[in-house]
Amino acid sequence: MDFGLKNRRALVMGGTKGLGRSIADALAEEGAVLTISGRDQATLDEAAAALRAKGAPNAIGVVADVASGEAMDRLAEAAVAAMGGVDILVLNHGGPPQCTASDMTEADLVKWFQHIVVSPIRIANALLPAMRARGWGRIIVVGSTGMQQPIPNLALSNTLRASIWAWLKTMSGEVAKDGVTMNVLAPGTILTDRTRDSAAALGRQKNISFEDALAERMAGAVAQIPAGRVGAPDEYGPMGAFLASDKAGYITGSMIRVDGGRIRGMV
Repeated sequence: MDFGLKNRRALVMGGTKGLGRSIADALAEEGAVLTISGRDQATLDEAAAALRAKGAPNAIGVVADVASGEAMDRLAEAAVAAMGGVDILVLNHGGPPQCTASDMTEADLVKWFQHIVVSPIRIANALLPAMRARGWGRIIVVGSTGMQQPIPNLALSNTLRASIWAWLKTMSGEVAKDGVTMNVLAPGTILTDRTRDSAAALGRQKNISFEDALAERMAGAVAQIPAGRVGAPDEYGPMGAFLASDKAGYITGSMIRVDGGRIRGMV
């Protein structure tokens, strides 16, 4: 299916690996022009070359740290300068460390509020006016099923992602009449670097090998997933490309889950 994304201009934050890369890959295959961000220029250059090989007419990488609001301003400016504008914005960032609700500290809340809430809203606010003026735009938040059903031991993520979800739900109602859609794309358990990092942490905690820890973590997850397996990154990104397309123009203010059926609630 042709999603009509050829030469649409997309900025994908955290586009070198994991879920951000999965969306960037899917957009590249649809012929979108891409700017991706990350923290290492060499890694960005390698990813951009791979995206061009997948079909992106052009793709560049811009170093930007989501911990800095000023870096978000520079990223927005660089993307507009490189592509002539931004039609599709994918808000993505690394996740906070695991912790229980009782172990959360004020310092961690303040630090990660910048990453998960303030910086994404700042760059969206910078790029939204032009989308609204053109009468077309797409904003996709790489979320988490913890936004709907809190995940044990991910209290920071559960708490702060709820804030960005509330912002998106509110803002989507304000910009829908201007042809701009805003949606959350929420993964379940996808085998990404973050999943592997969590397994490594479990291995250190239990003094077991990484392989045993990963198998234990996957077994625990699979037991809760009706599909009977964890997801692959390339099963996530294509839904992002669909949400970015004209064909999804009547979907906004929604959370779309890619979770193998893990969330059992009906809303």
